[in-house]
Amino acid sequence: MTDRKDELAANLAKVERRIADACAAAGRERDEVTLIVVTKTYPASDVRILSELGVRHVAENRDQDAAPKAAACADLPLTWHFVGQLQTNKVRSVAGYADFVQSVDRSKLVTALSKEAVRAGRELGCLIQVALDAGVSARGERGGVAPGGIEELAGLVAAAPGLRLDGLMTVAPLTGEYAGRERAAFGRLMDLSTDLRRSHPAATMVSAGMSADLEDAVAAGATHVRVGSAVLGVRPRLR
Repeated sequence: MTDRKDELAANLAKVERRIADACAAAGRERDEVTLIVVTKTYPASDVRILSELGVRHVAENRDQDAAPKAAACADLPLTWHFVGQLQTNKVRSVAGYADFVQSVDRSKLVTALSKEAVRAGRELGCLIQVALDAGVSARGERGGVAPGGIEELAGLVAAAPGLRLDGLMTVAPLTGEYAGRERAAFGRLMDLSTDLRRSHPAATMVSAGMSADLEDAVAAGATHVRVGSAVLGVRPRLR
């Protein structure tokens, strides 16, 4: 194997062990949690290596990086997740390659995604991004809708042609009552998921947790964790 493949294989094994240990500690089966590797800022060559190593879910947060990367890797058996804040002028592009959009947080975005999904002849899985640092009606610092806005937005997604309501996503907040309390934040997301599934039983996905806090997310009940630096290394822009 190449040095880079060796490096990624070792990192991936460590993350897999962390997830397995967290599942065991929580009394969950390992296959209850899906690993999504966040490949932002890394090249398509790394995505190819990850695919060779068995990774099946990858995520990106910027369309200008994601679109050419997805095109370069179109022959691989991958599921693509878009996890960044999404502007409506990027929706047509994203609808062409993303299988899931995890950052749905406003009605205007639902309308745009529906239009472009229908145009592309695709069905997009949608997760509503929940801002646990938001007030009653405000958006969060990193996007997302306040908990009180979930039900209305969920109804819009569920009724929109070309879209499928799959669940909820959050990022551990840096401010507000849940700052520094990742497990409590993810527990709150699980409660909101339970509420959502009363009216939308199929919306079972709960995407939470990243490299630093995936154990807290697994303990809370997350079905998907989004891990970047623990697999790919510290991003050059962050050094």
